[in-house]
Amino acid sequence: MTQRYKLCREPTGTWAVNDALTGRPAEMGSRTIVGMNQQDAEEIADLLSKLDAQRRETGS
Repeated sequence: MTQRYKLCREPTGTWAVNDALTGRPAEMGSRTIVGMNQQDAEEIADLLSKLDAQRRETGS
């Protein structure tokens, strides 16, 4: 399975989670997922990708 959400290292040394479909930073609620440490960004990318896969499987 290809993950929709990918890590991207920012010029400041922090990490962002990008949406591979749009090429833009991912959002959770009203928060853009940027300025994270690597471990948190990895966990969020995995979570968002799993939720996206579940949505696709159920067709909603």
